Amino acid sequence: MANETHVALLKRSVKEWDGWRKASAEVPDLSRARLSGAILYRTDLSDADLSGANLSRADLREANLGGANLDGANLSVADLHEAGLVGALLLRANLNGADLSGANLSVARLSGANLDGARLSGANLSWANLGVVRLRRADLREANLRGANLRNADLSEAEIGWTVFGDVDLSVAKGLDTVKHGGPSTIGIDTLYKSGGKIPEVFLRGAGIPEDFITYARSLVGKPIEFYSCFISYSSKDQQFADRLYADLQAKGVRCWFAPEDLKIGDKFRSRIDESIRLHDKLLLVLSESSIASPWVEDEVESALERERRDGTLVLFPIRLDRAVMDTDVAWAATLRRTRHIGDFAQWQEHGAYVKAFERLLRDLKSAGAAAV
Repeated sequence: MANETHVALLKRSVKEWDGWRKASAEVPDLSRARLSGAILYRTDLSDADLSGANLSRADLREANLGGANLDGANLSVADLHEAGLVGALLLRANLNGADLSGANLSVARLSGANLDGARLSGANLSWANLGVVRLRRADLREANLRGANLRNADLSEAEIGWTVFGDVDLSVAKGLDTVKHGGPSTIGIDTLYKSGGKIPEVFLRGAGIPEDFITYARSLVGKPIEFYSCFISYSSKDQQFADRLYADLQAKGVRCWFAPEDLKIGDKFRSRIDESIRLHDKLLLVLSESSIASPWVEDEVESALERERRDGTLVLFPIRLDRAVMDTDVAWAATLRRTRHIGDFAQWQEHGAYVKAFERLLRDLKSAGAAAV
């Protein structure tokens, strides 16, 4: 149950509440709180526990709900216009008829939520988990759905137009043939590939895709993507090796990007790179004496291992340039050494040894779809 002191403070005044948030490190406990119709305009509710809370018809315009736990909360007909919900937990939340126009729901988890009739025009739903979400009759005009998980999401009679469907598997969404198109939408090439061509043609036509391209797209998706995409994470002191590996992977058709240590120092670059690493298929970690001595390595290993546990898939591909990881007493490195194969590129400057190690790595990066062909 909610902390009554927290509830009373929130109801007293937003100004007093925000002052307390700035001065206190305490996490607000508003679980199951009765806040129906509350005026919470621009209130800082970040990381708060609002699980099971009644926020129906509440005014949450421009409120900060980033990282908040709204599991099972009632937000029906709530006004969340331009609210910040980055990384919020909205599992089983009732957002029926809620106004989420312009809201930022990037990386939010909405599995099992009810968004029937919700307004999501202009909302950012990039990389949000919308699995088993009810979006029937929802307004998704100008919404950004890049990378969203739409597995079994029901979009029956939803309204779209100028909506971005980039890097999305639309083959797992329901009701696409009933979607109402108020204008053209963006369907990414990556979306066509991820969907394996299993997108209703009536949906593609409504989105403004030309007929000739719809026909041509069928042949494009006949061949699965051969390799997983990956980020190469390495110390800038190993730049020469990273450059060679990157060039060779690209030449073999592997979609890969650099994530060098020296670009992670600035917050702007680091946050963008860290997000990209989390969202792409694999993390190719170049281990050396230099990289193991850098503070970002352990964080990235832990993040990759956590994602492996969560998704049940292999994410971390470690390779080594020397014996540092084999001889070190550092706990995470020792665990890595004991639990998985580490590609040996220690003799990468010798052509034969490099080619042998590279071919092994390339084999491991084969996607499941391509391996089955």
